[in-house]
Amino acid sequence: MPELKALCFDVFGTVVDWRSSLITHAQALGQRKGITADWERLVDAWRAGYQPAMDRVRKGEVPWTSLDALHRGTLDRLLGEFGIASLDEADKVELNLGWHRLKGWPDSVPGLTRLKRKYIIATLSNGNVKLLVDMGKWAGLPWDTVLSAELVHRYKPDPATYRSAIEFLGDGEPGAVMMVAAHNGDLASAGSHGMQTAFVPRPEEYGPGQVRDTRPEHDFTVVAADFEALAEKLGA
Repeated sequence: MPELKALCFDVFGTVVDWRSSLITHAQALGQRKGITADWERLVDAWRAGYQPAMDRVRKGEVPWTSLDALHRGTLDRLLGEFGIASLDEADKVELNLGWHRLKGWPDSVPGLTRLKRKYIIATLSNGNVKLLVDMGKWAGLPWDTVLSAELVHRYKPDPATYRSAIEFLGDGEPGAVMMVAAHNGDLASAGSHGMQTAFVPRPEEYGPGQVRDTRPEHDFTVVAADFEALAEKLGA
């Protein structure tokens, strides 16, 4: 392996707690508007629409579309399905911007700050650039740079997304870049392109009773309980 130079992080679920953040935003909006709804179930359904929406882009059924726009399309559909008809356009924009205002896990900022002392730290996310920049500022995430599927118009796990990180940050050496994620599939794809891999489980990502991605299912380079433990293992 060449010397490790950079760590690239999956963001949704790995760095930020999307579920409780979105539920809080949605409940606050509902309270202001006098709307009673099962906001937890709506947020879970919103996230469940994430992969199917990107699949339409991956398959060429629709042209390249940012994640913000995909989120908005899914939201519009779900508002109809949940019978929520009293939100105006400004309300819908605000609700969709909840994805830009997600809180980090408790270890995210201190762990990233430690890792940044020794390595380049960057996102490698399906989120579009503006979404990731806004989220970083909102949550105080100390990124050195933001890498996004939007830069290559290919959603993970397309090889072009991982290869872009290798070219941008690893000088073309796959092993000089480590992918950090709480999702086995993302890491397996990154590893198949020669990247080093770090599994950091987030057993509360999907709420109570989570069964997916609670443990490593492959032989990853590093497994750590959280980002501070990862910093310790990587000598940062």
